[in-house]
Amino acid sequence: MTFQQIFNAAPNVEASAPGRVNLLGEHTDYNDGFVLPTAIPQTTIVQLGFSPNHQHHFYSHELEELVSLTTTDPIPQGFASYSLGCLRVVEQAGYSIPPLNVYVNSSVPIGSGLSSSAALEVALLRGLRSLLSLDLDDIHIAQLAQQAEIEYAGVQCGIMDQMASSLADTQHMLFLDTRSLDRELLPFPAGAEVLVIDSGIPRTLAGSGYNQRRAECEEASKQLGVKALRDITDLMQIETLSELLKKRARHVITENDRVLEAKQEITAVRFGELMNASHASLRDDYQVSIAGIDQLVSILQATPDVFGARITGGGFGGACVALVTQGKAGTIAQTVLETYRKAGYTGRLLVPEIPTTPRGNYAT
Repeated sequence: MTFQQIFNAAPNVEASAPGRVNLLGEHTDYNDGFVLPTAIPQTTIVQLGFSPNHQHHFYSHELEELVSLTTTDPIPQGFASYSLGCLRVVEQAGYSIPPLNVYVNSSVPIGSGLSSSAALEVALLRGLRSLLSLDLDDIHIAQLAQQAEIEYAGVQCGIMDQMASSLADTQHMLFLDTRSLDRELLPFPAGAEVLVIDSGIPRTLAGSGYNQRRAECEEASKQLGVKALRDITDLMQIETLSELLKKRARHVITENDRVLEAKQEITAVRFGELMNASHASLRDDYQVSIAGIDQLVSILQATPDVFGARITGGGFGGACVALVTQGKAGTIAQTVLETYRKAGYTGRLLVPEIPTTPRGNYAT
């Protein structure tokens, strides 16, 4: 159903934002570190209009679900928590928001680690900026989106997803220093393109070990006497930590190093090697990979014309990203998915293919 059919009126504004895939720099953003995402073709579209009564009304095209709330109602579960959270953080920033009709239509896949939640948040905030003429630049929008996810969706996320959705494009990699927010758009390695495959194993950050990993990093930083693990650059400095915290810190330190190397003009072969090392670190030191993901990554890494592959997103399921020879992504995906199915799993190609039927539940 359309906005018109749901709300008996035309929308006043429409805004959109893309999902993202992270090439390198996993779990470094909430450690004040470095990340290297890029936008994906799939987007979330939000249409906004004014509500005729005292309630906000949120409709999800994918879920065929309508949620009506006042500004004082408890935060609901599901997609409406992200939407209402965005409205509330804007109010906390000093702006007045009238009752609204909000219509959400997304092609960013659910549970694949491609930031469907950030795409929803940024699209909605862009729509609010347009509808109400708010003085919000793209960085402020990303910061408000992060605040909404932390405070109202319960995910202690870093800033990467929202910054990528707000600032990245599909033609470049976005290098981001998550502490200073210094950023630079960089070209992909010559002769290479990005391939993203959904493992078929869904994930939700709020219910996974994501928040636990963040707490472990904070404890490691506390014991080491630094603001964040980004401030540790010598692995010898972590030898005083327990074995568990040492593993977590080692991943963050080495992952930051990988991003900083990838920021240079390196070859696709070397970039792929860094991706492979990143996956091994996420599997062994950060322990956020699972058997099905490891199987898919191994198949990708063993396939001709694949430079490197790794899990992407917070972990515990979701998607894998690979850097492959330019023009070969479709053929590689077909071969990899066939082998993956024979191993007992069901996956699907996400990028470069664009789904024709929007779907999504906004939990990255």
